[in-house]
Amino acid sequence: MSLHPYGRRRLAPGPLGTPALEGRGTRRQENGVVGLARQGDDGDRADGAGSGAVARLLRTLPLVLIALGLAFDLTTPPSFTGSPFFSAAPLVAAPLLSLLGTLLTGLLASLTVFVLHVHHGTFWQATALTELATVLTVSALAVLINRVVRRSGERLASAREIAEAAQRAVLPTPAERVAGLYVSARYEAARADAFIGGDLYAVQDTPYGVRLAVGDVRGKGLGAVEAVAVVLGAFREAAETEPTLEGVAQRLERALAREGARRDSLDAVEGFTTCVLGEIPPGAALLRLLNRGHPEPLLLHADGELAVLAPAEPALPLGMGELGGWPDAAQEWAFPAGATLLLFTDGLTEARSVTGEFYDPAARLRGRVFPGPAELLGALSSDVRRHTGGGAMDDMALLAVGRPGQGQPKRRRTVRVVPP
Repeated sequence: MSLHPYGRRRLAPGPLGTPALEGRGTRRQENGVVGLARQGDDGDRADGAGSGAVARLLRTLPLVLIALGLAFDLTTPPSFTGSPFFSAAPLVAAPLLSLLGTLLTGLLASLTVFVLHVHHGTFWQATALTELATVLTVSALAVLINRVVRRSGERLASAREIAEAAQRAVLPTPAERVAGLYVSARYEAARADAFIGGDLYAVQDTPYGVRLAVGDVRGKGLGAVEAVAVVLGAFREAAETEPTLEGVAQRLERALAREGARRDSLDAVEGFTTCVLGEIPPGAALLRLLNRGHPEPLLLHADGELAVLAPAEPALPLGMGELGGWPDAAQEWAFPAGATLLLFTDGLTEARSVTGEFYDPAARLRGRVFPGPAELLGALSSDVRRHTGGGAMDDMALLAVGRPGQGQPKRRRTVRVVPP
């Protein structure tokens, strides 16, 4: 039987709700039923189920209003009327129900008003006719509102589809396996209606090994997206032809300089991109990184140890070459079997809790183990949402690359989640 890539150990709970290594393992744990990232996924599914229940409850609100109006009218003196409830019902139905549902709600409210006045023998009074005319008018307006809301929703859905297509074109999802390595990437926008911004990632199998890039373009909006496209295009070309990471960095520098020169805006003066370039040579258990002003990557070992891969000398971001010159220098680290490299943008480290505490990925991940990169990113993403209360202020790009362990199966086994 193949061993788990991170060893057979007993699992204890950690701050992420994920296990830490603690001694020997068991066969049951090796063949567990739920992956670590499933904890966050289960939470998302629970949130989705809760949202669905709330939506279903809201859709019953028009009928509840009609029932309340009916009860109010029948239990109060004739001088009191439930007309406000009947008028409110179709208006509430307009954004919640379909066109047919809104129309039926208006007809039901109008019919209820008619039946009540017939029951009280007041139908031919002026007040009764006025109430019925009011409910009918409001119902017609509700149908019109429903059509406006539905058309706006269709346009929004179309815009979201276009944004998704743009994201897939600019930031395609990398394959799960690249040159024998396990790869997972995530892009999470701070705004729910935004799909792409100034964060970027790329993974490419080249003649010099698997090359990586994670970066963050200064600014927001379409200008940042254009700069992302420039950086990624230059990286994909340079990664195939430049024999060193230093050469790749210089190609990116020149590409950003050309892009800045053609812009007639503040970006031409202040535009820059923080970036980490990585290289994993074929057949070697090592990793090369070149950091240009970006948050330091983390290396998670199979035994739960964690290393912060900080550069020996800090360097300015890409696009700021005119402020000073220095030779780029890639550094090497050991990248043993079972280890996972985690690269991220500052949207992770600058995520704040309600008390203003910044998120510290090194502290949260130290001593934790994960079945693979996808599970790592799933647990990390869920933990950030818990830390911020779902109120992230900046976009976040995550990229994790894992080296297979000895005897590791083609698809990693999952392990049981241990509650925190």
